[in-house]
Amino acid sequence: MNAASPTPTPAPAPRKRARVRAPELIGKGGWINTGGKELSLADLRGRVLILDFWTFCCINCLHVLDELRELEERHRDTVVVVGVHSPKFVHEAEHQAVLDAVERYGVEHPVLDDPELATWKQYAVRAWPTLVVIDPEGYVVAQHAGEGHVHAIERLVTELAAEHAAKGTLRRGDGPYVPPEPRPTSLRFPGKALLLRGGTFLVSDTTRHQLVELAEDGETVVRRIGSGARGFADGGPEHAEFNEPQGLALLDDGTVVVADTVNHALRLLDPATGEVTTLAGTGQQWMQGEAASGPAREVKLSSPWDVAWWRGRVWIAMAGVHQLWAYDPADGTVAVAAGTTNEGLVDGPGAEAWFAQPSGLAATPERLWLADSETSALRWVDADGHVHTAVGTGLFDFGHRDGAAGQALLQHPLGVTALPDGSVAVSDTYNHALRRYEPATGEVTTLATDLREPSDAVLAGEDIVVVESARHRLTRLRLPEEAVRVEAVAHRTQRAPTEVAPGRLRLDVVFQAPAGQKLDTRYGPSTRLLVSSTPPELILKGEGAAADLSRELELNPAVTEGVLHVSAMAASCDDDPAGGTSRSKTGGEYPACHVHQQDWGVPVRLTDGGADRLPLVLAGLDEG
Repeated sequence: MNAASPTPTPAPAPRKRARVRAPELIGKGGWINTGGKELSLADLRGRVLILDFWTFCCINCLHVLDELRELEERHRDTVVVVGVHSPKFVHEAEHQAVLDAVERYGVEHPVLDDPELATWKQYAVRAWPTLVVIDPEGYVVAQHAGEGHVHAIERLVTELAAEHAAKGTLRRGDGPYVPPEPRPTSLRFPGKALLLRGGTFLVSDTTRHQLVELAEDGETVVRRIGSGARGFADGGPEHAEFNEPQGLALLDDGTVVVADTVNHALRLLDPATGEVTTLAGTGQQWMQGEAASGPAREVKLSSPWDVAWWRGRVWIAMAGVHQLWAYDPADGTVAVAAGTTNEGLVDGPGAEAWFAQPSGLAATPERLWLADSETSALRWVDADGHVHTAVGTGLFDFGHRDGAAGQALLQHPLGVTALPDGSVAVSDTYNHALRRYEPATGEVTTLATDLREPSDAVLAGEDIVVVESARHRLTRLRLPEEAVRVEAVAHRTQRAPTEVAPGRLRLDVVFQAPAGQKLDTRYGPSTRLLVSSTPPELILKGEGAAADLSRELELNPAVTEGVLHVSAMAASCDDDPAGGTSRSKTGGEYPACHVHQQDWGVPVRLTDGGADRLPLVLAGLDEG
């Protein structure tokens, strides 16, 4: 006897959704990534269509591009993503600039260039980014502004595919994307560069997910570091993987910190071996409410765009959340250093300041300069952590105007470089120019034009080498005479160099706690000494950071003159003369504690018969 056939379970009824007929896709700039074909909604009928309204200056838009990659891969036979490029800045309305951005950020779907925002207006879009979902019959069924919506959209896509497969209105198959022809250039949209100690250049070859070392001519490839595949893996130069790396910072020990932007991580490169390891980040993007400090490998980051070594920490331009963070190599932690995550231009104490996609950093002993791209601003952080603005007024004011800083205009700068005379060069990216700000006069001038999306610049002797990102090359320019007139050199002519003997030099930082205080050792060493030099070759042994305020240095006899950079810190607390529990001078239960810090730049000349000991006095603050 046969068993009874089970009663089939009826398919769930389609969920009722508001449906509005989708307007046609119109853009004066035409189509990209279609092999020259013009597309219409009729050409896309039968597929689930996702329109991504974006502009390439916007970090949130870049986050959405990354979020969409996996969705596109998983639903390639049912979903078509179409980018609608809707510009904010004047430069973004140039068709060639959009072509460059599509390749630069690895966009693997059709893009409609809409410089006049015609389709933007038809869909009543109000913000970048915005995602619009259109069903296979050509009706708008959802619209989401901002990032972080892809999981919800993927659920909707799955429902729509099942619903329209049942109705017979779903069309599966390959989409209309046609990849561009690869270009045989040594670099492809390089982001940042630095000068290594041996005189070669290290460049972040962003679109190819590699680091490239170039010879002193800035053209000849010495080696490539990274497999070239988009990924996140440590290892040797052939096996390490990056994901659109950008910023580079040279540490005192000769290693290089890399801002691995789309991996939301900091990586460490040892140039001697090509070995890459991970310093900070988990590979996932930080979101509001998550930990913003702690062990560096356990805390998420968000699109770190540049890095700089300043005052004993690696400072991070965290473009994704409009903040500055810092990595402390002494304890392996990261923490927010400035910014609230609000986007805008607000000066003041670091905890209250607002930034807008900080994208370039440059350190001097007194200041950390930064290019705040979305406010088209040049800003700086002082030694006390306060934020100041030199050039720029807000999110929507930009242009190309020289003159007094209060009137000068930039357009989405991505890089900043400290010049020898104390002025600052700005890679004024969307103006295709290199600009200069002179703090002493408050004047902004133009050093060079006809560059193509300069994103960084690095000093090389009396030249400045510019990263021309959209020309895929480094370009060497001669600085004007006044920009290479080093104030420190004039200062050294008035202050004779200290004559020291080549070879062993004992450096002693002399510190005595002020009266009524003692060294604070409750939480570990109370002192710290950091030593480096210009040129770096001056010190053969003894550079770097340690707790002891005395250090044996070995100076290179082949370098006859240079500057020793010494930074010392000591922490002291009020002492209890009776030997009991310390009390503060105001009668409190806990001691008042103080941090004493001093930086020196000591010009030295190496001569036989010179001193073999260099004492420096770190004066304690006596508040008695």
